[in-house]
Amino acid sequence: MKNKKESTAPAVRSQYTAPFKEQALERDGIPRVAQDLGLSQSMGYSWRTKRRQTGQSCEDQTLQHAEIARLKRENVRLEEEVACLNKAAAYLCPLGTSRNHPNE
Repeated sequence: MKNKKESTAPAVRSQYTAPFKEQALERDGIPRVAQDLGLSQSMGYSWRTKRRQTGQSCEDQTLQHAEIARLKRENVRLEEEVACLNKAAAYLCPLGTSRNHPNE
């Protein structure tokens, strides 16, 4: 009879802060940094490539992503407000009735 392997918990993916990435990239060479910090070399090369492509530090990229996320949330909120106001306007001013505006 074959023994089943004991189930192990899935590996937890580490998330590194922007300052950590910057400090790692400032050190001597990706292979050495990867070995010293226990990272894969591909991760170090990926960080370096992203920094070169955007011309921004990892911290600046993180701030930019946070700002984009905030603006997207605000956009959703404003779209909901517009939809609500459109419903209210349709209820208060049904089609076929004239609107009395002071500018007309």
